[in-house]
Amino acid sequence: MAITRSKDYIADLGIRSFKAFMSKYWYPSLSRRLESENLTCLNYGYEEDPPMGLTLAESDELNRFGIQLYHQVATQIDLDGKQVLEVSCGHGGGASYLMRTLHPARYTGLDFNPDGIAFCQKTHHEPGLEFVHGDAESLPFDDESFDAVINIEASHAYPRLPRFLAEVVRVLRPGGHLLYADFRGQSEFPGWDAALAETGMRQVSKRVINPEVLRGMDSNSQRSLDMIGRLLPAPLRPFGRRFAGVPGTGLYRVFENGTAEYRMYCFTKE
Repeated sequence: MAITRSKDYIADLGIRSFKAFMSKYWYPSLSRRLESENLTCLNYGYEEDPPMGLTLAESDELNRFGIQLYHQVATQIDLDGKQVLEVSCGHGGGASYLMRTLHPARYTGLDFNPDGIAFCQKTHHEPGLEFVHGDAESLPFDDESFDAVINIEASHAYPRLPRFLAEVVRVLRPGGHLLYADFRGQSEFPGWDAALAETGMRQVSKRVINPEVLRGMDSNSQRSLDMIGRLLPAPLRPFGRRFAGVPGTGLYRVFENGTAEYRMYCFTKE
């Protein structure tokens, strides 16, 4: 038993170290490389069959599939007039779209990547929208400050998911909602499920959206390949293709064969 626990500890330490590396080095580097590409949504995208046909401003069209994922997650509740926090807002395209179309009173986007926050502050200027640098596991906000917390395709990179979820519960007002979407492989399902259950929040809805995310990946694939070819040196391109979810890569296949699940949730704090 002691040997097993030791192996589990080493494996956990390795995962947390990799996630810390991604947050500290890969994402800032990605922001700097993508600054000229008008890529404001960094998720894998979402598309239905038949297509959603979401009406978008011309400036949003290049980020259509990422915005569609934001739309699906955020419209699980009515955000009109609400105080909203997005944890891990990336390049802010989702935040800008939701502020313009769903009309929250205030929308705060937080991200650990200072280069990403600088990009957001330079790019998005809607009234009531602000961007701040901060840590998902130690949110710089008062207790019960928000009516809704949005978190999309980010928590898999957090070293300690339970700490983030505890912070969500802390900053949500009673009756507030966590609007959440992310993915895990099968081996991570038990820990993921347990962490979500232990928050004490009530699960309002849950849906596995693998088919819709795969359509988003398909729709984004050529643009992703073009950017990888332009922006990454040859040794990093295989990692870039996998990271981008290009069809034929291992990440795409695990969504395709169901050995990973991309889930969309709504929770409420009672």
